[in-house]
Amino acid sequence: MLLAIDVGNTNIVLGVFDGTTLVEHWRLQTLRERTADELGLLASGLFADRELNRTAVDGVILSSVVPPLTGVVRGMVERYFGVDALIVDPAGNSGMPVLYDPPADVGADRVVNAVAAYERFGRETRRAVIVCDFGTATTFDAISDKGEYLGGAICPGVTISADALFQRAARLPRVDVRKPATVVGRTTVGSIESGLFWGYVGLVEGLIVRMQRELGGRAACVATGGLAALIAAETRLIDHVDGNLTLEGLRLVWERNRTAAR
Repeated sequence: MLLAIDVGNTNIVLGVFDGTTLVEHWRLQTLRERTADELGLLASGLFADRELNRTAVDGVILSSVVPPLTGVVRGMVERYFGVDALIVDPAGNSGMPVLYDPPADVGADRVVNAVAAYERFGRETRRAVIVCDFGTATTFDAISDKGEYLGGAICPGVTISADALFQRAARLPRVDVRKPATVVGRTTVGSIESGLFWGYVGLVEGLIVRMQRELGGRAACVATGGLAALIAAETRLIDHVDGNLTLEGLRLVWERNRTAAR
């Protein structure tokens, strides 16, 4: 079995694969103060709760955008799973050409998402792909019809935008991000909900249209991340929603590296 781990700014996501099948996955809060033993006990408990054999894991792959936790998670894997984790190097072992400048600056999660998206939605049809990842930041990543990672755009996540509005405007309340009943808000809360939600839908559509234009107009668009389904329901520009895109990308990178090592 393969354990795939993605360390993000908000969450640590773990997924267990039996062959190509994702049999279980969990989401933990990212706390930079956590130790390897704390994470190991959490992982052990999650495996036990689902009656999964931790000793059956014979491979681990890790992507991380939180450098202080990369070594901690790697140490946890060595101690609690008895294997060395394969650390995703976007420019070195992802199996996808990275045309970013410099290649090492692109986040591992962005390239992993690109690998999965192109494999699923671009390779057979030789079609360019755009990935929208609604995480702490909202990222837009472009993959050419040849399977090259080109680059993209990074925007503040919608939750960051909501928090900033609350913190910087003394008289405005904090609100949850959700689809409001009307675009024209009749209350202060309704007005903020409309601005956050519909403003973000407009941002997403605007960037997708412009990126598709640069990619020749035929790019497929796949969304992932916490708000992917909510935003995708309000626009025809997003073709697919895949909440486990990152985990699937990690599995593919693992398989490519295992094949190359044979």
